[in-house]
Formats: sequence, structure tokens, C-alpha cells
Amino acid sequence: MRLRFILAYDGTLFSGWQSQAHGKTVQDALESSLKLLCAESITVYGSGRTDAGVHALGQSAHADVPDDRFPLRGWLPALNARLPEGVRVMSVKRVAPDFHARFSARSKIYRYTVWNAAVMPPLYLNRAWHVTGKLDLDLLKTVCESFVGSHDFAAFSARRLQPGRSSIRTVSAIRTSRQGRKLTLTFEGEGFLYKMVRMLAASAIRCAGGRLDIGEIERRLNGTAPRSTYVAPAGGLCLMRVVY
Repeated sequence: MRLRFILAYDGTLFSGWQSQAHGKTVQDALESSLKLLCAESITVYGSGRTDAGVHALGQSAHADVPDDRFPLRGWLPALNARLPEGVRVMSVKRVAPDFHARFSARSKIYRYTVWNAAVMPPLYLNRAWHVTGKLDLDLLKTVCESFVGSHDFAAFSARRLQPGRSSIRTVSAIRTSRQGRKLTLTFEGEGFLYKMVRMLAASAIRCAGGRLDIGEIERRLNGTAPRSTYVAPAGGLCLMRVVY
């Protein structure tokens, strides 16, 4: 049967989502646990990659498992008992055989957190980007609004695409919120390029802090300025939800 997993993890403890030779990724951890339970290798397919240091509260993945191994309710405790403590399966659901964690997804929601004060509490270490300077929140919203819609985001990707691959993506919404010293930017879109959310967040924050002109951002969006080199720290980013 095909199972869909919702996972939460502390990205600080892993080298990202995607399996690597050294085995210190979230995908490796889940596949290792499934192998222990099923006595065979099971491939896990995620909704997308998260980079090293990026967290998740709602990563989605699926795998095909033997349908006689456990009752459905047994998979959650069995997996969590074998996973490292930095990652947990939050829910397990049986899905149709044609469901695919990546290709069935309609959109993804990421949240980027900034702590805007002279001093950042230690509990936000690797959970937020510490920005000490004053930020213009009205300008921040204006910059975020300029990113909404379908654009060629090639200048906001840390990797050049292979020939024939499109760098046009649709960002459906970017919501900004401030509670005291904590500022959050919530991005929703059908898909994002490599490090795109972190690069958009970096440009927006730099602009709001007076270190980047909004005209430069607009020129990058229309392809008349060089690629951005600003990438916000990985620890401030969290994958909140995958929408199907």
C-alpha cells in the first residue's frame, strides 16, 4: 500500500532532505527506519528538497510498503521509535496508488523568520536570521508584493538551470507579520527554484534595511541586472505545509 507521511524535523541536525552517500539526511533516516521495519529497502519520495539547516513542520513524503506488515495505526509509533530524535513522523495516511508527494502537490508554504533587535535570545539560534538594523515594514511589504505573480526568477536562484528548463515560477502570496521583535515572511507558491525563498527573503530584508534599492530588485526580475548574491541563513527557513 502507498502511505503518505507528514514529517517535522530540525534541519540543523541534517544535511538536507535528499539522500546522500554519508547518510545524514532526512530521507536517509526515514528509509533506514522503513528498512528495519520491512526487512527490505523502501524508497521514500519527498515533495521537494530542503537544504542543510532548513527546518520543516509539514514536509510531505510517500512510500510503497508491504500492506500486511502493520495495521495502518501501527506505522506512526513504529517509525518514530526508530527515527533519530531530530525528526518525527507527525501523521501517516493511506493514499491512492497514483498519489505522488511531489507531482501531486499544488503549492508549498514556507515561513522565514527574522529577529529584529540588537540582541537575539539564544532560543532563536538556528531558528531565525538575526538582523539588528531598523527595517521599513511598509517598504518590506512593497518589495514582497513585487515578487507575487509569475516571473522569471533566474536571478534569484543559486543554481543555473539545465538547458530547456524554465526558471519561471508563480508566487501566489507573500504575507508579512510582526510580533514584537519577531518578523515572519510566509511564502506560498507552486514551486521554488534552488534557494529561491532564501534569496527573495534576503533581498526583501536588505531593501527594507536601506542596503538595497528596490529598483535593483525590479531589474533582476526583468532580467536587466546580474543575479543576486544575497542568501538568507538556512536556519530561518521552515517548510510549513504542502498543499494538495
